[in-house]
Amino acid sequence: MAEEQGGPEILSSLAGGTDGDPEETAEWMESLDDLIRVQGTERAQFIMRSLLQRAGARSVGVPMVTTTDYVNTIPADQEPDFPGDEEIERKFRAWMRWNAAVMVHRAQRPEIGVGGHISTYAGAATLYEVGFNHFFRGKDHPGGGDQVFFQGHASPGMYARAFLEGRLSEDDLDGFRQEKSKEGHALSSYPHPRLMPEFWEFPTVSMGIGPMNAIYQAQSNRYLHNRGIKDTSDQQVWAFLGDGEMDEPESRGLLQLAANERLDNLNFVINCNLQRLDGPVRGNGKIMQELEAFFRGAGWNVIKVVWGREWDELLDKDEDGSLVGIMNSTPDGDYQTYKAESGGFVREHFFGKTPQTKEMVADFSDDKVWKLKRGGHDYRKVFAAYKAATEFTGKPTVILAKTVKGYGLGPHFEGRNATHQMKKLTSEDLKAFRDHLRIPVTDEQIDDDLYNAPYYHPGADAPEIKYLLERRKALGGFVPERRNKHTEITLPGDKAYEVAKRGSGKQQAATTMAFVRLLKDLMRDKEFGNRVVPIIPDEARTFGMDSFFPTAKIYNPNGQNYLSVDRDLVLAYKESTKGQILHAGINEAGSVAAFTAAGTSYATHGEPLIPVYVFYSMFGFQRTGDSYWAAADQMTRGFIIGATAGRTTLTGEGLQHADGHSPLLASTNPAVVTYDPAYGYEIGHIMRDGLHRMYGEGSDDRNLMYYITVYNEPILQPKEPEELDVEGVLKGIYLLSPAKIDGPRAQLLASGVSVPWALDAQRILAEDWAVSADVWSVTSWTELRRDGLAAEEDAFLNPSDDARVPFITQQLEGATGPIVAVTDYMKAVPDQVRQFLPNEFATLGADGFGFSDTRAAARRFFKIDSHSVVVRALEMLARRGEVDAGAPAEAIDKYKLLDVNAGTTGNTGGDN
Repeated sequence: MAEEQGGPEILSSLAGGTDGDPEETAEWMESLDDLIRVQGTERAQFIMRSLLQRAGARSVGVPMVTTTDYVNTIPADQEPDFPGDEEIERKFRAWMRWNAAVMVHRAQRPEIGVGGHISTYAGAATLYEVGFNHFFRGKDHPGGGDQVFFQGHASPGMYARAFLEGRLSEDDLDGFRQEKSKEGHALSSYPHPRLMPEFWEFPTVSMGIGPMNAIYQAQSNRYLHNRGIKDTSDQQVWAFLGDGEMDEPESRGLLQLAANERLDNLNFVINCNLQRLDGPVRGNGKIMQELEAFFRGAGWNVIKVVWGREWDELLDKDEDGSLVGIMNSTPDGDYQTYKAESGGFVREHFFGKTPQTKEMVADFSDDKVWKLKRGGHDYRKVFAAYKAATEFTGKPTVILAKTVKGYGLGPHFEGRNATHQMKKLTSEDLKAFRDHLRIPVTDEQIDDDLYNAPYYHPGADAPEIKYLLERRKALGGFVPERRNKHTEITLPGDKAYEVAKRGSGKQQAATTMAFVRLLKDLMRDKEFGNRVVPIIPDEARTFGMDSFFPTAKIYNPNGQNYLSVDRDLVLAYKESTKGQILHAGINEAGSVAAFTAAGTSYATHGEPLIPVYVFYSMFGFQRTGDSYWAAADQMTRGFIIGATAGRTTLTGEGLQHADGHSPLLASTNPAVVTYDPAYGYEIGHIMRDGLHRMYGEGSDDRNLMYYITVYNEPILQPKEPEELDVEGVLKGIYLLSPAKIDGPRAQLLASGVSVPWALDAQRILAEDWAVSADVWSVTSWTELRRDGLAAEEDAFLNPSDDARVPFITQQLEGATGPIVAVTDYMKAVPDQVRQFLPNEFATLGADGFGFSDTRAAARRFFKIDSHSVVVRALEMLARRGEVDAGAPAEAIDKYKLLDVNAGTTGNTGGDN
C-alpha cells in the first residue's frame, strides 16, 4: 500500500534566520540534490520525513508547514503507467462534452428556456472520465460497488455518457428539465433520486450537504462491515465537489469524523477551477493552498494535481526555483485571467516575471504556451492521483485538481466570471467548440437551426463505444445506478409493542420514556433488532437512552481504549467496534447525514437499516431542514424523534430550546409524516404503522420519514383503551374522552402534552359550569390537513362525482358545539384543520418567543393552560347564548387568569 505523500516543502518558510555557514548549507543542498538524482523523489521523501522526526525527538524546533509548493504532489518519476487507450478515451470524452453542451443549449430554445449549466462539466470531464473508465465500480462488482456523489451542476455530463452507453435516447436528452411536460422522456436538472429513482443515488446540488453525506456514507459502510451485516471492505466513496462549495460551513465542518475514524475508503475530488458561481473563489489568494492546509490540519491525505504533463520539462529546467516561485506567488485572480486571454498574454504576464522563466519559453510559440494544460485536464496526472488515493491507507484522501471552468467552450466562456449563468451558445461558439473537439458535424447542420444542433453518436458498433462499454462491464456495470431490491426483513410481532400498550401503572413517565422503552423492546427482537440504528447527538442521558449503553453499546471503529470514569455504574458509557448506537457528539448536521446513510442502506447496499434519530426538537427541522430535504430526495426511510418537545414543557431552558413550531416546519417536507402523540400506546401504533409502511407488504409509498414529537414531562401513562380507534390514531384524530354530563356542548381538541390539560378542562367545565365537553386526541394535525386538502383536490378535479369527506370532518360529524383547539405550539399548528370543520373554531397556542420559567407560569402566560381552555369555551358558548353572558368574566376572576403565578397546569421538574 502507498505511504502518505509528503510533497516538496517550501524552503523559504522553513529556513528563517541568518545563514551562519553558507558553504555548509550548500553542501547539504548538494547532498539532497544528489539523493534525488540517484535514488529518486520517493527515497528523498523518506529521508526528509526521517530527519524531521529525529529533529522533533531532539527538540529541534521546525516550523510546521501545512502547504507545499504550488506543484503536483506526485512527482513525474513516480507516476504509474496509464493502462487505458488515451486516444480512444479522448474521443468519446469529446463526444460527451459536445452532447452535454448541446443538450443544455437545446433546452434554451425560445419556446422552452429551462436553463442548465454548460461550463462545470466542460471543465471537469477528465476528472469524471478517468473515474468512469478506471475506478468507479458498479453494483455488479464482486466488492459491491462504489458510491459516487456527483457534483450537481455537472449532471449534463452524466446524461451525455448515459446516452453513449445506450441508457438514454435523444428524446430523453431533449427532456432535460421538463419533468412533467416530457414525462417518460424527462431528465431532472440535478442528481435527484426521487425524480429518477433508477439512475441517481445521491442528491448533491444543495451545496455542502454532499460532502457531509459522503463522509457519513463512508462511515456507514464501515458500520455495516463492523457489525457483520455486509462486507463493504472493497467499496470506495467518491465525492466530487467545487472549490467554491468548500466555503459552505457544512463542506468543511465534519472533516474530523473522517480523520478520526480513519476512513481511507473516502475520496474527495475538489474541482479547483478557481471560480465561484459569479467570480474568483480567492482572487487575492490561492484556494488550492488554503484547502491543502485545511485538509492537512484536519488529518487528511492531500494530493494536488496542479499542472499537466507539458509543464514537466519546464519544471525540470527550473534549477533555481524561479518558475516554482512564480507559481507560488501568482494569485488565483491572475490565473483565471490568463485562461481568459491568450498564449501571448501568458508569456508576457506569467513567464515574463523573471528573465529565467522568460527564457524557458523563448522557443515556444504562443500556441504552445497556450496549450500548457492544467493538471485536472491531464488524463495521466489524474489517473496517478486516483490510483494513489485508492491505495492509500489510514486516512481519507482529498484530491485538489486545478481546471478551467468552461474548458474548450471558447473565449466567450473559458474562465469568465459569468460562465456559470451562460447557457446559450452562438453559432460561432458551437463551431469553435466543434472544431476544438473534432466533432463530425457540419456548418450547415448548425446554421440550419441554431437551437437544434445535432447530438453525436457514432453507433453502437463503433470501437470507441465498445471500449467504453467493456470498461464499464469490467468495473461492474453502469454508474450512476440506483437499485431498490433489498434483503427482506421480518417486522416485530405483537410482543414487541406490549410495553407501549400497558401504560405506566402508578408510576409517572413522560412520552420520551414511553418511546425509549418501546425502542428497547424493538431492539431486543431477535429477527429485527439488529437492523435498528439509534442515532443520538450527545444527549443520550437526557433522553433516558443511557440504558442502551451496556447492551447495544456505542459504535466506535477503534473500540474503547480508555478506562471509563463511570465504569462502576450499571449504565456505564461503553464503546465497541460492533456497537449499535451512533453517538455523533454535539453534531445535528452529522446526525442527519448518518440518518440519511442508514435510512437509504436498503438501496445503496441492499441491506435495510432502521435509523431512529433522537434530538432536541428545537434543533431538528429548524437547524438541519435542508438536510431533511436531501434525505427526502434520496428516499430515506426512518424515524425522527423530536424529544423535549413543546414551547413550555422543557422548563428552565429558555428561548433557544423552546420548540413551538417544529410540526409546521416538518409539514413542509412531503416525505415527512408528522405525529404529536399524547400517550405511549399511541406511539406504539404509530411506530408499528411506520415500519409497515416502510417495509411491510402492500405499502403504496415506502419512502417516508416519521417525525414523532415526545416530551419530558412525567404523567401517568394510561393503559390502551379496550376499544381504541386505531384508525383514528393513525389518521390523526380519535375521541379520547366523551362528555360525562349533559349540558351545553363543546369540543376540546388537543395533541401531545396538552391532552391532559384538555382532560382537566373537561372536568372543570363539568364541575364548575355544567358544560358538557368531549376531548379528542389529535395525533397529527398535519396528516389531517393533507387528507383534507386531498379531498378538496379530488372534488375540484371530479366535479360530477360525490365529494369525499375529509377524515377529520367524518370523525367530528355530529359533534356539536364550538371547538377549542390547544397545543404547546403556536396557533398555526392546529389552525391547519380549521377549514375542514363547520363548527365555530378557536385556537390557543404559544405564539412568540419562549422563555425560562415553570411550566405552570409559562402556560398561564401563553393562555394555553387548563383554565384558559375553560374560559375560551365559555366565551364561545356565551356568544351562542348557551351559558350566562357573564360567565367568561366570572371565570377569568375565579381562576386569576391574568396572574401568571396562579397557574397550576403541569408538573415541576424536567425528569423523563
